[in-house]
Amino acid sequence: MMELSKVVVFREGNEEYGLPIQHVISIEKLEDINVIPNMPYYMKGVVKVRGELIPVLDTNRILYHQDSIIDEQTTKLIVVHSEELSAALIVKEAKEILDIEEEQLKSISVGAFQATKYFTAVASIEDRLITIIDPNLLIAGLEGIAIVKEEIVSHQ
Repeated sequence: MMELSKVVVFREGNEEYGLPIQHVISIEKLEDINVIPNMPYYMKGVVKVRGELIPVLDTNRILYHQDSIIDEQTTKLIVVHSEELSAALIVKEAKEILDIEEEQLKSISVGAFQATKYFTAVASIEDRLITIIDPNLLIAGLEGIAIVKEEIVSHQ
């Protein structure tokens, strides 16, 4: 179980998720996404963040197999780095940075959760449940991520 101190909380569907802050590079407004054809279903295209081309991944597609609904007021990109590559996750809203204490974390043993390798724990904070996502496992587990990596390298 990783020791968590701070997570960036975002909303997707009706759920709240947390990304460990050490994986989060920045939170950006959703700017123009350059679409690249023939990419995996979850990849929307690329954006330039601080001079670097970064693939934009549709978190809603990854989690719920549905397109994200873009609302320019609330939709954000959370730029994360993983062992595979840096990526910008489209999220419905990036809400806050929360401190989570060890005793608020529950490890996950429910069947559906176990099938989803990148859910590492659930933080129970007052009346909220926040599912913690490990970006390394999330991105490494995506089908076709090697194609995405090649595409990004070829465009740099």
